[in-house]
Amino acid sequence: MNLTREEEKMLGGKLGRGIQAAMELLVAIGDAYDAEKMIPVTRAHVASSGQEGDLYFVELLANGGAKCLVPTSTNPVYDIEFFHRLFEIPSDEAEVARRVMEAYKKVGAILSWSCVPYLTENIPLFGETVAFSESSATPYVNSVIGATTNREAAQSALAAGVVGKTPRYGLHMKENRRGTVLIKVEAALRSSFDYTLLGQCVGEQIGFGIPVLTGITKRPNTEDLINFCAMSNTSGAVSMFYIPGFTVEAQTVQEAFQGDVPDDSITVTDAELKRTWERMQTTSGKIDFVMLGCPHYTLKQLGEAAKLLEGRKIHDGVSFWICTSSTTKALAQRIGYVEMIEKAGGSVVVDTCIDEPCWTVYRDRTGMTDSPKCAYYRRFKDVVVAGLEDCVEAVIKGKYE
Repeated sequence: MNLTREEEKMLGGKLGRGIQAAMELLVAIGDAYDAEKMIPVTRAHVASSGQEGDLYFVELLANGGAKCLVPTSTNPVYDIEFFHRLFEIPSDEAEVARRVMEAYKKVGAILSWSCVPYLTENIPLFGETVAFSESSATPYVNSVIGATTNREAAQSALAAGVVGKTPRYGLHMKENRRGTVLIKVEAALRSSFDYTLLGQCVGEQIGFGIPVLTGITKRPNTEDLINFCAMSNTSGAVSMFYIPGFTVEAQTVQEAFQGDVPDDSITVTDAELKRTWERMQTTSGKIDFVMLGCPHYTLKQLGEAAKLLEGRKIHDGVSFWICTSSTTKALAQRIGYVEMIEKAGGSVVVDTCIDEPCWTVYRDRTGMTDSPKCAYYRRFKDVVVAGLEDCVEAVIKGKYE
C-alpha cells in the first residue's frame, strides 16, 4: 500500500509498540486485498469475546501504550461477580474475562459490552466510514444506516479504532456494494420472528453475497431489521443487503444492482420459512431454560416480554433469561419492565450473551430461544427455536408442545 509519512511512522514503531502492532495488522490486510491506501474512520466497534483469542491482541495494544483515536465500542463479555454468585465459573476463565475488560478500559474503548451499539452507544451516520465487527452490526451499518464498513474481525476493528484508519477495499468502494443475488420474498412476514427466519434462510441459501430483496411491501421496523441482519450474517456471510424502497442506498432494484439485474433469482415462500424453522429444532417437550436477547433485546422487545409475563409465574425449575445492554436495562427499569419480568421469576442481565463461558452450566441442558444465532453457539445440549410468544408460553408451562 501507499502509506503517508505519518502511517510509515506508525508502522515503524515511532509512535509506540501498540500503534505499530495495530498498523502491522491493517497493512497486512490491505496487502492481502490489494488496497491502494488507508482511509480515515470515524468510529469502530469491536466484537470482543472475553476469551483468550481476544485477550492476546487487546493486551498487546494496551501494554504497548495504544489508545483509541476514534470512538470504539465493545461487544458483550460478562459480569464476573454477578455470575460467580449464580454459577461455578472456572477461575482461569474468569481471569481471562477480567483481563479483557481491563485492557479495553486501558485503551480507552467505550465499555458498552453490547452487540447492538448502533442503537445507543455508538451510532454511525449516513455516509460515515467505520470499522464494525459483530454479526448484526456490519449489515445494519451498511444497509440500514448507509455508512460503510467491511466485515471486520475483533482485532481489525480494534486496530482501526486505535489508528483511526482502515485499508480502502471491499465495501468501502461503491463498485463492491452492488447487489449479487435477487431474492423474491413471497412469505407473509407477519412478525419480527419471520424476519429472523428470513435472515436464516437467505444466509443458508446464498452464503457470501449481497442480497436484494423484493416483494416486501410493509416497512420493516428496527427489530425486524436487526433480526434479519444477525441471522443472515450468522447462517451466511451477508455484510450488506438491499430492500429497495426501504433501505437507504437504493430506491429501485436497478439501483441496488448498479444497473446489472441478474436473470436468476431465489424465491422464499412461507413454506420455505417453515422448513427453515423445522431444521433448527433438535428436541421438543420439557425445557430447562429460555434465553432471549441474541442480539441484545431492545427496549420495545423488553416491553413485549414484560407484558406477556405480567401476572404470571415461570414454571419451577425453569430459568428465563433476557440479555440486553446496560443502557437499555436502565430505561426498562425506569419504565417498570424489569420489575414485571422479575416478578414473574425471570432475569434481565446485561453485558453478556450466550457465547460467553459463564453459561456453560447449561451445556447438558435443553434450551429454548427466539434466536437461531443463540442456537448456533450451542452452549447447551438441545434447543427449541420459536417466537417470543411461544417462548413465554413454554417457560410458564415448563415445556414446548
